[in-house]
Amino acid sequence: MNPRLFSTLRCLQHENPLGLPRTGSIPRMQRGLPERRNIKDVKKVIAVSSAKGGVGKSTIAVNLALAFAKRGLRSGILDTDIFGPSIPTLLNLSGEPRLSSNNQLIPLSNYGVKSMSMGYLVGDEAPVVWRGLMVMKALQQLLHEVDWGGLDILVLDLPPGTGDTQLTITQQIILDGAIIISTPQDIALKDAVKGINMFKKTNIPILGMVQNMSLFICPHCHNSTHIFGSHSGVEKACREHGINFLGNIPLHASICDYADRGKPTVVSEPDSERTKSFITISQRVGDLIGL
Repeated sequence: MNPRLFSTLRCLQHENPLGLPRTGSIPRMQRGLPERRNIKDVKKVIAVSSAKGGVGKSTIAVNLALAFAKRGLRSGILDTDIFGPSIPTLLNLSGEPRLSSNNQLIPLSNYGVKSMSMGYLVGDEAPVVWRGLMVMKALQQLLHEVDWGGLDILVLDLPPGTGDTQLTITQQIILDGAIIISTPQDIALKDAVKGINMFKKTNIPILGMVQNMSLFICPHCHNSTHIFGSHSGVEKACREHGINFLGNIPLHASICDYADRGKPTVVSEPDSERTKSFITISQRVGDLIGL
């Protein structure tokens, strides 16, 4: 190996992108795939994923975390999107997390859900201009250096795609399962299938798929319209790939509006049909993972 490259890699082994104090050495990565391990003080961990952006994955992830909390579970959400974190906006939270007595990041909480995100550490408008190795180091710190204080379930909000972040999570964390989000649109489903195949290749249980923006009901005439054409595209994909269909989330202006205002549907409209959909999906997921 080139001596200069070797020296650079040696230095990166000791990078600490989040600037956390160190209380001990970090185990070095062995050859081959790293050993999967649990997230400390968390009973169950699920990943919410979509291989395509713009399908409402983060909105669904945060509403599911809130739905678990509404059912009396100790719930948390970890925003693993280093470059485009959404959870601070969705939960109406800001400010730099404090450190615990053992130098772990203390999550920020709202609506009964604990959360951690790169957005708390860099601010609303600051870009994260990092190369891949720095991103992976930061992700490892978010995964293993947060003091969750005991959770029944932690929802991981994954960024779009099937790249470094997704592989790091699937190879380093013991996941109880993954949920795939897609709209009924064919172009979204093609990317969703890539996500399905990624989890299958990494031996992560796929809990099922959620169809977002499935049906639009006009608030004036009350007629229903399938904006994306087929109303059963995700259900068909589930049948083809032998996985569960977890439910539909309708296309409704209030879901987006309340999300942008930092008061998601489960909190802002607790008795609505939309909230009932999130609760039902959370119950199905809970049954599948033994929660």
